[in-house]
Formats: sequence, structure tokens, C-alpha cells
Amino acid sequence: MAPPPAVQVVRELTSRGYNADREAVTLLSRAADPADAVSRVLDSAPEDALTLSAAHVRAAIDTTPTRPRSNDTSTNGEPTNDAPQPTVDADGAAVDGTAESTALPEAIGSDADADSDPDPGLDPSVSTGDTGASDTRRTNSPVETEGFRSRDASKRSLEIANDMTGRSTGTGEYADFVRVFRDRYERLSRLLRPRVKHRPIEAIRSMPGGSEVALVGMISDIRSTRNGHRLVELEDTTGTFPCLFVTGKDVSARVDELLYDEAIAIEGTLADDAGICFVDELYFPDVPRTNSPSRADRHVRAALVSDVHAGSREFRGDAWSRFADWLHSEDAERVEYLLIAGDMVEGIGVYPNQDDELDVEDVYAQYELFSECLKEVPGDMEIVMIPGNHDAVRLAEPQPGFTEDLRGIMSAHDARITSNPSVVTLEGVSVLMYHGVSLDEVIAELPEEKASYDRPHHAMAHLLEKRHVAPQYGGHTRLAPEDQTPFQRRVNIDPDVGFAPIVDLDTLELTIQKFA
Repeated sequence: MAPPPAVQVVRELTSRGYNADREAVTLLSRAADPADAVSRVLDSAPEDALTLSAAHVRAAIDTTPTRPRSNDTSTNGEPTNDAPQPTVDADGAAVDGTAESTALPEAIGSDADADSDPDPGLDPSVSTGDTGASDTRRTNSPVETEGFRSRDASKRSLEIANDMTGRSTGTGEYADFVRVFRDRYERLSRLLRPRVKHRPIEAIRSMPGGSEVALVGMISDIRSTRNGHRLVELEDTTGTFPCLFVTGKDVSARVDELLYDEAIAIEGTLADDAGICFVDELYFPDVPRTNSPSRADRHVRAALVSDVHAGSREFRGDAWSRFADWLHSEDAERVEYLLIAGDMVEGIGVYPNQDDELDVEDVYAQYELFSECLKEVPGDMEIVMIPGNHDAVRLAEPQPGFTEDLRGIMSAHDARITSNPSVVTLEGVSVLMYHGVSLDEVIAELPEEKASYDRPHHAMAHLLEKRHVAPQYGGHTRLAPEDQTPFQRRVNIDPDVGFAPIVDLDTLELTIQKFA
């Protein structure tokens, strides 16, 4: 089914780098030939005009209605322009008995209501221009698309926390690393201490043999003994202490899940000489079972995608276009947020001989290609993007949210760009946006039955249990410094392409849409 004329007009305008207010879109969509009308208006508009107004349209074309509206019929079935419109409630649902009836764009974009809506622009987003640690946006303008129910943008709220773009303070000195690890220990130990009767290591050293002890520490070493037991060195701010996991005990079955530098708590008994602790219980920071996630107070949805890889020969532009077309459809009318979790482009020099797998060999041209893809999605969506390891930013995490020149290329729809990782809160629902390079590390270090590329959700579960997106420091954050495709085959990576998870923010239910 072809999209409504208003949708076609919006797509044409955004593809040429323009926005328009709602009345301008209405006038253009009702022209006899909307595409020709758009061209004539753009030819006559001032050179510095980026948002077209109704005045621009009226000055360029005859705005006398020539396209009958689907709801405008008289009692004898003939088109009329003064037919009464259905009443629409706050959520856009018809309340006068007309099933799925909708108000038309001119009902909210006319001169009559200009005073009540000071910003009638088509794109409801409001740029703060601030890349601070916490950024909040609440849009003010209701947005309607002809043929669909109203999307009231005044109900939206979007907050971004932990954005470090432009706020890097690290100098690479030893003291910086000490500060990072102390901060990690303090934060995670606060989650663990309520579960055990923790005592610092310096106090445990003075306790007599046979004492029951509990301590919270970060793992500094993991090794096997001659008898096949596992010895784990735990470290806190007062020192280190050896903890033995005896083979055959239930707790020893979880030793394979431990990673260097993660914080855990243990309970156990000191040996007779008090020089070692025999572990009886193991605790991870974990997400408490009593945790009750927040939900939106209205039915609104978010699309979660990543790894577009524009510029690669494997880039599925056809799947993206089908996804964008679906976002314009009535089935997706409640999808008001789009989160893109990194790797917008394939990048340049990410791995040796990558040039052989590129369709676009200039990184700026790759971002221009991605920007054209971004223009295909509805202009009234709230879009948040973070970088990934293929993007043109530093590889060290956290990754800043792109340079100004790349932001300028990806400016379509005033998309929000933040660092990787970031916490994005959509109408009260917090989403941790993280590209996920550390999953490679987790999968490499844990046994295959506990984490693999065939079951990446198992690796994600471990990150939730450890309460850290990158628990192990100093390992191979990227496993493939050689040719990517042969590596993927060797470790049995079979990418799922063209899938878009859609989450209902009011129920947190997830559905998967496939476009490839």
C-alpha cells in the first residue's frame, strides 16, 4: 500500500534537506502533483530557508484544494471540503463512533490555532546544544500524519545520562587508572555489602584460624592448584587475600564464570593457620529479584536497532528501506522512538584488508550514505544514536559521541547523538545503550556452554549479573585484528540481519520485526 500523500511530501522534503511546518505539508500533499509542487516551492524559497512555511507554499503554487480527502464526502458520496471531522481524544482515538477515524493535519496546523502552538514545525525535536552528563528533552508540538491517529509529542520525554562527549578528563597517567578501579570497587561493593557481614582484608588477617568470614573484593588472580582446586585472589582497598574453591563443592561449579577485575563477595571459613579462606558461598552484584522496572504511563513504543554498516558490500539497504517504510505505516504508529546502538557505517581500516569488503571507500561518504538512510524514517520520531567500534571515534570506551563534522553529516531529523555507553530514559523507562564490544571478551573467557555467539543473550545475562558492561580490563576487547569474515566463520558467527526489536514502553513486552 502506497504511503499517504503527506508522508510522501515529508520524505521528499527530508531527502532534500528541508523541514516544513504542518500547514505547508498539508497544502503540498493536497496539490494535484505533490512532487511537482515540492520542486516548485523549493525553487522559489529563499536560499537560507531550511523550514518551509505555508507562506512559501502559497507564494509558489495555487493552493486551491484539488485532492479530495478520504473523509470528505457528502451524503451522496461526492467530495466536499467542509465535511465535519471526527472528534479525537488525547490519544488520537476517534470518540464519535467512527472507527479509526482521524483528524487531518490542517485541523491542528491552521492559522486558527497558531497562538496555542508557538512552534508548528514538522520536526518536534528541540536541540539543547548541550552535551552534558544529563540531558533532557520534552517536545511541545503535537504531530499528525494524514491517515494516522495523532502522535502528541507533548507527551514525550527523553533524558540522556552519562554522556561524556567533550568531557573527557583522563590523562592516561597511573593515578587515573587507580581512581577508576577504586570507583568501581566502591560502587559495586555497596551493592554486595548488604548481603554478607563484610570485613576488610586487613581485619580478616588478624582473625584466628577456623573463623567464619565474609569479604567483598575484586578478582586480581585466578589459578588452579596442583590438586585441581581453584584459587582466587581477592583485593580490596586494604590488601589481598587467597580464597580457595574446593572441587566437588556446589560453589566450585561457578568458578568458571569468574573474570578478572570483577567484584564479588564470598563467605567461608579460615584455614587452621588463617592463611587462606575455604569458600562456601559466592555472590555477584546481580540485579535484585525484587527490582521493579519503570513503565511508561501510555501506550508508546521504541524501535531498537544497531549495526547498519553503511558502506559495506554486505550493507542491506533494501532491508533498511523496508524497515523505514514500516515505520511510516499504521502498524508502527505508536513507535515514536528509534534507538541506534552503534556501527552506523562500516568504517575504514577497522581490520586488515577491509578495503576488499567495502562498497564505499571514503568514511565521510559512508556517513553521507547513512544520513540518506536516516532521512527515510518519519521526521517526527525521536532518534538517539551512539557510536560503535566501526565508527570514526576512538576505540577506548567510553566512546565520545562523534566529532562536530560527523554530527553535521548525520543531522537529519535532529537526531540525538551521545556517547557509548549512555543511559537513555524514555518516558520513565531507562535503557542502557551499549554497543557491546565487551561481549567478545565474555564469550572468549567463559566456557562455551555458558556463553557463545550462538547464544549471545547468555553473555548479556553475565554482564547483568556482574553489574558492569566491561568487567574485565586489559584483555582483548576486539578479538579480530585479522580479516573479519574468515574470523566470523571460524568462531561460528552467523549474524542475524534485518531484525528490529520493538519494545512497548508501557508493558515492556518485546516483539521482533524482520525486514530481510
